[in-house]
Amino acid sequence: MKKNKFVVSKILKFLDKKIILPITKVFVWIFEKIDKKGLGLEKLLSKKSTLILISLILSLVLFFIVDIKSLILLESSADVIYNQKVNAIFNEEAYVIEGLPEYVDITLIGRKSDLYLAKQLPSHEVSIDLKTLKPGTHRVSLRYRGAIDTINYKLDPSVASITIYPKVSEVRTLTVDVLNKDNLDPKLSISNVELDKQEVIIKGAEHVLKEVSSVKALVDINNMTSYEEGINLLNDIPLIAYDQKGFIIDVEMVPSTLSASITIESPNKTVPIKLVPTGELAFGKSIKEMVSDISTVTIYGEKQAIEKIMEVEIEVDVEKISEDKSITAMIRRPNGVRYLSVTSTVVNIKIGEEKTIELNNIPIEYKNLSNNLVVTMASKEDTLIPVIIRGYEDVIDKITATDIKAFVDLAGYKEGTYEVDVLIEGTDLRAIYIPKTKKVNLIIGVKK
Repeated sequence: MKKNKFVVSKILKFLDKKIILPITKVFVWIFEKIDKKGLGLEKLLSKKSTLILISLILSLVLFFIVDIKSLILLESSADVIYNQKVNAIFNEEAYVIEGLPEYVDITLIGRKSDLYLAKQLPSHEVSIDLKTLKPGTHRVSLRYRGAIDTINYKLDPSVASITIYPKVSEVRTLTVDVLNKDNLDPKLSISNVELDKQEVIIKGAEHVLKEVSSVKALVDINNMTSYEEGINLLNDIPLIAYDQKGFIIDVEMVPSTLSASITIESPNKTVPIKLVPTGELAFGKSIKEMVSDISTVTIYGEKQAIEKIMEVEIEVDVEKISEDKSITAMIRRPNGVRYLSVTSTVVNIKIGEEKTIELNNIPIEYKNLSNNLVVTMASKEDTLIPVIIRGYEDVIDKITATDIKAFVDLAGYKEGTYEVDVLIEGTDLRAIYIPKTKKVNLIIGVKK
């Protein structure tokens, strides 16, 4: 009875709002128009027969409307409630369930009036009681207790094949991954992350735990509330388990989140610049002088990275230059550097006529040779080579044999006899260094 009264109340409110009230407004408007024209509407409405006729017309209209609505509400229909959560009842401390769907769709079949009521009532999750089942594979039926008995409920899926495993636990050491480091002020860097726990307990089926290769604490810079130098605290750090291929593995963790003390520093260092000309000048020309409007630059970055940087190279494009010129050169950040105090510089270049000299008896050095190998030159002539130097006269006259390094790069070479290219480096980059001997023969053997 309560359900029927609720339905009737809803219908009457609908009719009053959508039918009777609009019709009344229309009649009032018509009467006002007629009355203004002096047709004696008031006299007409005061007659008893007129009022009875109007009431009869409205009653007939209302009857037909209610009759149509009743037929519609009594018709059978269907509706679907999607993604209803499945709640499995079992001993979560002792077992792990695999194969049970997380969500199901519920199809409701019945009268439209009942469907309307069912959708207004709070939806209940699908539950299944697995407390009596033991470890192993089982075929179970999913059930849903509907709020209205006159509606037929159908689940999709309605049956699931599940496997119950005993839950085991292991202790794993945590590693830290810092996310969104690029969003940190480039002058700052994270020097240390100290978790409040170094180990975590992972729980799950034994075959799943064997797949866990690492457990990481994901420290997200975007979640920090303070970015000041010093120690900053971050709570609710999520823990994620990964397999060897980097895929996430769903296991239970105790604890599920951690806190960390994050040390923020601003390591910096001021180093000299080194101008490196690139490209070839116009024929017969050489660099007489090359001076930058800055001599040093301050670099910011990871402490270990910037400690290894002794200078910052600035490439200066001198392609086809034949006369004095000022060039704006961009300064590239070396590896490990997050911020530069200066990003560009103006380089003043003076051009002169090119001269050539030759220096003899430059010794050959070896780079990147494996520690267990030794090199022997095939002939004495391959130990010392001549080098041709091209540049402005005043520049090349000051260059000595100690300013030149001739070498061969033996990275990746193994035991055997080889013909290797000779490479040249000079301290004064305004000059061009060319080995007169392009290749040398050498023998690589194993140390005894």
